[in-house]
Amino acid sequence: MCMVECVCVCVRVTVVVCALCESEHRRRKPIELVSAEKTMGTAQSKDKMHCTRYVDGKGPLSVEQQVEKDLEGRYGTQLVGHQPEGEMTLQHERKSLPGYPKDDTIKINFAFADGIQTEKHPRPGEKYHGLKTVTFLPQNIKGAAVVGLLEKAFQQKLLFTVATDSSGEEAVVPTDIPLKTSCDESGPESLRYPDPDYLTKVVKLLKDKGIK
Repeated sequence: MCMVECVCVCVRVTVVVCALCESEHRRRKPIELVSAEKTMGTAQSKDKMHCTRYVDGKGPLSVEQQVEKDLEGRYGTQLVGHQPEGEMTLQHERKSLPGYPKDDTIKINFAFADGIQTEKHPRPGEKYHGLKTVTFLPQNIKGAAVVGLLEKAFQQKLLFTVATDSSGEEAVVPTDIPLKTSCDESGPESLRYPDPDYLTKVVKLLKDKGIK
């Protein structure tokens, strides 16, 4: 009963708790003060909290600290690029890509509005031109897997960046992760199908950036 009373007070006023515990220690059987390091995660710690968790600064994390720790665990060790704010949307098209005659097509739309460069871009404070572009993937198991990886890369701002174009102006451009922007056999070879090694190549490139 004494332990329960200590818990109720020690969450709020540490100094009072310590005084109560010390008094109780002298008057009755000594209360075992077990550190949080030993009790955290045990069945005992689910019902009781010992005063030393709070006195020694080893109590539960605050809400702000929990959020910070969660974000750090998910993004702290991941590569993050300089891609500006944009949108990525998916479409299903009932047509096949060259080299994938039995599969439908996944069309991914990317949209970036004009904006102002940050300190991570070539000329901070200056304007940059936006971009609207697409990429195509076969709708099969491997193609769907690549879509998931590209979504992660987009969230980590790795698919696009702001760079100086051939006219000397800054604009949103793709990074070194290749995108197939043509759904037929027209255009440069690097941007179109058929390309039997493309999906494997993209998976490897993304894996090298920690996306898998």
